[in-house]
Amino acid sequence: MKHDTAAIYKGGKEIPMNQTAEALFHLLEKGSSAVMAVREAEERLAGAGFQELRFCQSWGLSENGKYYVKHHDTTLFAFTVGEWAAPRCAVRIGAAHTDFPCLRIKPNPDLCTAGYAQVNVEVYGGAILNTWLDRPLGISGRVAVRSSDVMHPDMRFLSIDRPLLVIPNLAIHMEPEINKGKELNRQSDMLPILGLLEAGLDKDHMLMRFLAEELQVEMEEILDFELWVYCQEAPRRAGLHGELILSPRLDNLTSVHALLEGLIQARREEGLNIIALFDHEEVGSRTKQGAGSMLMAHLMDKIYEGLGKTPAQARESLYEAFLLSLDVAHAMHPNKKGKMDLTNQPLLGRGICIKEASTQTYATDCEAVAIVEQICQKAGIPYQKFVNRSDVRGGSTLGAILSSVLPVRAVDVGAPILAMHSAVETMAVADMEALAGLVAAYFEV
Repeated sequence: MKHDTAAIYKGGKEIPMNQTAEALFHLLEKGSSAVMAVREAEERLAGAGFQELRFCQSWGLSENGKYYVKHHDTTLFAFTVGEWAAPRCAVRIGAAHTDFPCLRIKPNPDLCTAGYAQVNVEVYGGAILNTWLDRPLGISGRVAVRSSDVMHPDMRFLSIDRPLLVIPNLAIHMEPEINKGKELNRQSDMLPILGLLEAGLDKDHMLMRFLAEELQVEMEEILDFELWVYCQEAPRRAGLHGELILSPRLDNLTSVHALLEGLIQARREEGLNIIALFDHEEVGSRTKQGAGSMLMAHLMDKIYEGLGKTPAQARESLYEAFLLSLDVAHAMHPNKKGKMDLTNQPLLGRGICIKEASTQTYATDCEAVAIVEQICQKAGIPYQKFVNRSDVRGGSTLGAILSSVLPVRAVDVGAPILAMHSAVETMAVADMEALAGLVAAYFEV
């Protein structure tokens, strides 16, 4: 895919794409699934001199070291080790998620319907279904292929970076009341078209044959897969002066990008800087690679053990630690102002959002919020506050989940966007810069 880097003119002058937006666009293109987002993160970290570790091995860590570790290909942790001032030393944790609402391809996926090859899918997460209609769609994920070691299948990674599928709307002539609203059935209305059936083709295995050819294996060698249908729209700038970004996967690759760049660029000389990029946030986080598992606590144990610290030192350091949970926030929609809280109405282009909820669906602690505010004020980073209307429960994110596993001060923040969970979302370039600036300053404190 090629994203739109066309010149934007303001007052007769060309305004080039800034580096923050350029790097974000690259991740938005490459991160076509949680698997591919982690692979892109791994490439960035390795290029910055980070050393790969494995959970199944002992870690011998050193001060001034830089490390990363993957878990089931869709979750990744990375951290830097500064000088250690026993018994306590500052621990800064940043968390985000790698998954996003989309469609997941089911086993035995091939369907034949009236001359069309179709693919059987299910909805993953809280997608706005009608935004997926009439879009160019690709396939991304991983495939398990038969191997000589039954306990270790040959895992192949796949990202089809061209339009392969489409879910067409029904013409208004056939459904005249369509503009009055129509509920889409997740099974029957969301089946994408793969292509047209032709004489002589294996009509029962159109997709499976295609996958085998792409992976250069026999179809019978494919045992299972985790494949996702993703929106193929390219990220692009919009607005009179290019101040907006339109793109799939802003939720939550904006946060992934900010954490990666902040960790790589940070120059804090003491303590630990850690980023955690979890899968399965969009479906509840209660999985082996989700934030609701024991994985984060296990990571912390491995780090302290690898540094030769005692369990007491590890526990003491946690009570001085801090967690910055990053996920997108709702901006006020100009056509739906009544959907926002009466006095807290974040706008695009006015800075990051600090998210609060009395239900603790967002980590809400006034001391921790005050810390983030002071970081923003000191670094000149604009910020706003978001709360839901009192009669709307709203969403949730990683802050409260992780702080129930690790008893650390935590705050949920993120860039405000419009059309969250749409196939294409909208944000402001300035808010991406503010988010990246916050993470950079946070990892320097």
